[in-house]
Amino acid sequence: MSFSTKITRPLQLITRTLQWSSAVIVMGLTSYFIHHGPRGQHTIYQEVISTISVVFFLPAFISPFLPSSLSKVVLAIDVVFSYLWLTAFIFAAQDYSTSRCYYAIPAGLGCKRKRANEAFIFLAFIFTFFGMLLEVAALWAYRRENNSNHSATEPKYNSGTRPPMDAPAAPAGTV
Repeated sequence: MSFSTKITRPLQLITRTLQWSSAVIVMGLTSYFIHHGPRGQHTIYQEVISTISVVFFLPAFISPFLPSSLSKVVLAIDVVFSYLWLTAFIFAAQDYSTSRCYYAIPAGLGCKRKRANEAFIFLAFIFTFFGMLLEVAALWAYRRENNSNHSATEPKYNSGTRPPMDAPAAPAGTV
């Protein structure tokens, strides 16, 4: 499948919007948990990751328009945060996917909110992962488009010592 920047830019923006929105929802739900109950290590981890993500995901909204300067930074952020979100999802699955969901921290809150938090943590992870793949595809498409444009407009010089293969042959006896 051939990617171009016309295809990858809208896909990147959609993915980045869903990624950032998921992080904001996780931040809100986890803040609600912290406000209404005791704070566990997993809850604090999820809050920290979601809060930091909301800030660090902002350059990703600009990277489709400045791929030469921002793509590498955004790609590095995506790699790091994909692992952080995966860890947060594992913690949430350990806490909320068992029959002890009601008693998990914060105890006494319904499982619907806890499982919604788990679902949005997974969405933040998966959109970060897809964003990383789209960032690589967009950078590849950008470089391919720009390299083909430069090579078509630049004159080709023969830097070798022999004449090019399509040059006329030298007349006999002049060698």
